[in-house]
Amino acid sequence: MSIAMRPVAESDLPLFRRMTHDRELVCNNWYGFRDPTGPERRFAKDGYLGADDSRVMVQADDETAGLLSWTAGESGPGGRYWEIGILLLPEWRGRGIGWRAQAMLCDYLFANTTVQRIQAGTQPENIAEQKSLTKAGFTFEGAIRACEFRAAQWRDVLLYSRLRTDPAVAW
Repeated sequence: MSIAMRPVAESDLPLFRRMTHDRELVCNNWYGFRDPTGPERRFAKDGYLGADDSRVMVQADDETAGLLSWTAGESGPGGRYWEIGILLLPEWRGRGIGWRAQAMLCDYLFANTTVQRIQAGTQPENIAEQKSLTKAGFTFEGAIRACEFRAAQWRDVLLYSRLRTDPAVAW
């Protein structure tokens, strides 16, 4: 199976609108309804390729399988890092696409930005994503306790990271 990344196209906007209201699509990343007109405004602004917050589409065998995101964070002066995320469409989950796409995104970010660190968080119950991050070359760092408000309660997030100096992952 071939896996690739590509910029967001106008034809992808229905998927972005769906993410504003479809709990089944976003699973544990449901944080309530969002502005359904936001995707068009963001696409018109910068095509989802901003300096501090970007999205690209995941292609599997030339079909849209989902999307990848990265957002800038900072831990002290000069300590800029990327926080990445992934959303695969249900029909593409469990097929080895997620870890490959995340490894590909890390390679892209290390080649095109100066950050030393890329991190990703996931919920303790999301075993598939924990395995995916490990296969993509991430190291488990620990739990960030009660940092995410979701489904009416404060929940833990598991933090993973990959450094520029970590061994490359063949995807």
